[in-house]
Amino acid sequence: MSSPKRNRKPLFIGAGVAVAALLLGLASYTATRPEDSAPEASGANPTASGPAAEVTVDPQSGAYPELEKLARRDAKDGLAIGRADAPVVMVEYADFQCGFCGKFARDTEPELIEKYVDEGTLRIEWRNFPIFGEPSENAARGAWAAAQQGKFWPFHAAGYAKGAKEKGFSADRVKALAKEAGVPDLERFAKDMESEAAKASVKRDQDEAYGLGATSTPSFLINGRPIAGAQPKETFTDAIDAALKAAGGKKPQGADAGPADAKEPSGR
Repeated sequence: MSSPKRNRKPLFIGAGVAVAALLLGLASYTATRPEDSAPEASGANPTASGPAAEVTVDPQSGAYPELEKLARRDAKDGLAIGRADAPVVMVEYADFQCGFCGKFARDTEPELIEKYVDEGTLRIEWRNFPIFGEPSENAARGAWAAAQQGKFWPFHAAGYAKGAKEKGFSADRVKALAKEAGVPDLERFAKDMESEAAKASVKRDQDEAYGLGATSTPSFLINGRPIAGAQPKETFTDAIDAALKAAGGKKPQGADAGPADAKEPSGR
């Protein structure tokens, strides 16, 4: 597996986080490693149709309160989908060059949105975690820029569509993805993508993931419970159901799911 060459700054969020960080880091390495071949540069499954990663984290194991606090629950967050007061929050750290991330986006995430987000149980908060160089950075900043116009999830779907990764993520290609996603003001998108605000947002997410010990993508926190890799759907549904039960099993009523266009499912 390729290891990103980047300074990793520790994230201090309370006692006990070191244990959780170690768990997430170890699980991330094991779950994201391809089973039958040497890993490609993205550190992910070489083919979207390849085998799912081995389950390495028991969804019934205890969550970490320090990690649960990383859910931002910002109703104006354009990189999130679902109610800000949903009882369960899944934080997703991902890279657009990651084959496993694409597999999750296409095969699993839409079903989670339909089953849990639409009914108000689950909120998904995306974190840009570009770990494989300039193309990943371009895509991450493009994702942020699309979010400024309420089009992150359509951009997410375009970026993870079959064949998109093979076309690369040059600056021009990312702008083409924005057009495909229906971003209304492409001139503004181009400026936002290169802005200091975009770079700062991506770095914030990246530092958060590195501080947790994540070394590969995708990595997840479900109400503070670490899960790594494009696991089978049941791993996520079991973890969400357990988190809902621990939260008292209550679902909020009324109100919207989130920012504009947020209800467009990803990965389709």
